[in-house]
Amino acid sequence: MSLLTYNVLTVDVEDWYHVCGGRGEISVQPRESWRVRRNLEKILALLAERGQKATFFMLGTVAENDPALAPLICSAGHEIASHGYSHHLVTGLTPQQFIDELQLTEQILIDQTGQRPFGYRAPQWSLSEQNPWPFAVLRERGYLYDSSLNPLPFVGNSRGSRIPYLLEGEGAGLWEIPPMVTRSLLGNLPTGGGWGFRFFPFRMVRASIEQFNRAHHPAVLYLHPREVDPAGPRLDLPFLKRFVSYGTRSDAASRLSELFQRYRFITLKELVDEWQHVS
Repeated sequence: MSLLTYNVLTVDVEDWYHVCGGRGEISVQPRESWRVRRNLEKILALLAERGQKATFFMLGTVAENDPALAPLICSAGHEIASHGYSHHLVTGLTPQQFIDELQLTEQILIDQTGQRPFGYRAPQWSLSEQNPWPFAVLRERGYLYDSSLNPLPFVGNSRGSRIPYLLEGEGAGLWEIPPMVTRSLLGNLPTGGGWGFRFFPFRMVRASIEQFNRAHHPAVLYLHPREVDPAGPRLDLPFLKRFVSYGTRSDAASRLSELFQRYRFITLKELVDEWQHVS
């Protein structure tokens, strides 16, 4: 089977309180309330059970708070990528602050694992082709791909590409890899991750994966460690923000387990390396 028909699970490694626009965006909760390690271990166990690989977008502050997490991921053969440092939206950072966050997270991960990140994902999909300077920064710093442009309304461009492509202009040469969405009469639906992955019928998720694969494209899924933690705490947020951040309180683990039985998953860097070789 071609690598193009493989799929990718991506995990944004952040804790339960890392919600953009919530108090967790700028403050760290007490150590006794941290839950990222136990939830990450659940995800790693599910992957190991089926011999699957994934890409983990590591938040710099989380890696700094628990220096054993990134080595745990790498020792299991998974890819470490960057989710920035502070979990602030990129739109709220100056170019120098963005560079500083990238550099700080890179150094933390290199020190902890001996590996530098080659991929990046912005908190809450906060990059845009209409504001291209961050893509140029990523390219200049040696990144191979970005996965921040979500083809959805409100958090991205609903008319944006649903499949991976090479950026042009300031970020020329950088691969952009959007998460999976499902087309519908209501527009693109977020079946590839977050609350949508748990909310929409599972047959819809599977059908979308298979549609991507029939066209020889990878389906890129994403989740947060809190999504395998149905008993975990929540921030006190307005209703809509609360739903978008947490969705239904169902556990994503059972769906992940079934997908791991049905399909093969590799890392984003493996895909990009293959694409670079072919081109």
